[in-house]
Order: sequence, then structure tokens, then C-alpha cells
Amino acid sequence: MEKIVLKCESLNKKFGKKQILNNVSFEMQEGDILGFIGPNGAGKTTTIKLVLGLQSLTSGKVTINGYDRESQFTKAIEKVGAIVENPDLYMYLSGYENLKLIANLYPGITKDRIDEVVKLVKLENRIKDKVSKYSLGMRQRLGIAQAILHQPNLLILDEPTNGLDPEGIKEMRELLLALAKQEKMAILISSHNLAELDNLCNKVCIIKNGEIIETSDISGIKKEAGKQFKIFEVNDIEKVKTLLPKAVIINQKQFKLDIPKKEVAEVIVKLVENQIKIYEVKEEEKSLEQAFFEKTGGNIIE
Repeated sequence: MEKIVLKCESLNKKFGKKQILNNVSFEMQEGDILGFIGPNGAGKTTTIKLVLGLQSLTSGKVTINGYDRESQFTKAIEKVGAIVENPDLYMYLSGYENLKLIANLYPGITKDRIDEVVKLVKLENRIKDKVSKYSLGMRQRLGIAQAILHQPNLLILDEPTNGLDPEGIKEMRELLLALAKQEKMAILISSHNLAELDNLCNKVCIIKNGEIIETSDISGIKKEAGKQFKIFEVNDIEKVKTLLPKAVIINQKQFKLDIPKKEVAEVIVKLVENQIKIYEVKEEEKSLEQAFFEKTGGNIIE
């Protein structure tokens, strides 16, 4: 059984009389990459700040590695790394000097550990250059290097791909997948880049109006959301138009139907009886973005 790294139980947060979070609960196991997504003002950043102890809970409980974040703060937070908004970097220092400054904050971080992290984030060739000469993607990787120097098993990132070009996004994805797999790190990512989360996460947590509306593995969320079309590839689309008026024509060879699995056989029989050849039948692959908009009613992402 995988170890539970982060557990949030019935988190509530009020600012005055305004309820910001309402009974927010979810958990993460080691090796999980969880996409934390929601519309503008849904409560994502507030949740992250409560987990990190940057804001106080109105009620509820955060447990990190078995330690209560409130009553055992030092023990709970010692294996956590985080970047909220942008990484704090000294632009006039080299990447290596930035890492040495962070290393001084923790006991027992050796030169070997610094070198190991530099290699992990693939900055070996530029680590002695001033940060002011780094691209945005390199600065993000250096920020993650700072966050994982002390070997945390929980990494929390707020918009890690913000402003990155496609190459920078690819590098970030490869890095985070490696951290989750090689170091069994649980990684919580709050992001509006749903296409990227689709390629990265194994779990998704959707929050709306301060409440969790769905937490599941990513394939489960996409499968459960809204319509589940079955796609048919055939040799005669014109016949299909007459035979199946509810069919949605995709192209000259494919159409789709919103039907349950048990009705697929009936459609196949109908097509065959009308001399229509069937080459393939498959379930439509729904994107995380499609699933999100169906679950939340089309709200705009931050």
C-alpha cells in the first residue's frame, strides 16, 4: 500500500463572513501527480496556502507525512518543497550560488546533493552563469532545484509552466515525471494549462466555489464527464445519415453516437443489415479540458 503523503480533511476558510473554502477534502500518495484545477476564484491558491501554513484554518485538518500541520508544524513541513507564484531568485548571483544560499538554511545538505539536484534539473552546463542570463524555463528549473534540495517527498507548484514556451513546458513535464517516478515524490500542481496536465497528472481534483466537485484518477474524470460518444468508421456515410438521424458526422468515413455501451451491438447489427461495412468502433477520447468544462459548466480558468 502506497504511503499517504498529504491528507486534507474538511478544510474551511472564512474571511469575515465570506466562506472561501467549504469542507475541502482530498489526499495524495507518494508518486502521485495531482492536478488541482478550478475556475477563477475557486479557492485553489487559498487551499495551497492553508496546506503550507501561510494562512490559518477556520476549521479542518491538514496532515503531511502523518504529522498535523497545525500542532506539529515543524515536523509536518520539513519534507515539503513549494513554489507559489514565481521562484525567489537572486538575479545577480549564479545558479550555483543561489542553491548554496538555500542549502545553508537546511542541515546536512552537501555539495554532492547540490550537484545531484543540478543534474536532475539539467542545468549542469549553465549552473555557474548568472541567473539574469537564464531563460524563463531555466529559472523555473532552478526554482524547482531550490525546492527539492532538502529531499522533500511533497512538492507544491502554483502555475509551474506559466510563461514557458513549448520547449520549456516539455522540459518541465519531463522533470516532474522523473521526480515522481525516481524519488516517489507527491506533486501537487495548480495550473490553468489543462492540455499539459492531461499529459502529466495521474489524478485530478476539481474545485468550484470553494467546494471539491470531483476527485479521481484522470481517466475516470474524463470517462464520467458528460456524453460518452462511440465513434464508428464505415464505408458509406451517406447511408448512415438516412439510417441514423441522430448520428454526428465527423468526416467522410466516421460518425459518432451518444449511446451506452450495451446499445453498440444493436447499431452494428443495423449497419450490417443495411450493407454498411464497419472498419472500427471505439469510445471517444475526451480531453481533460472537455471534462473540466462539462463538470464546471464552462467557467473560465485562471
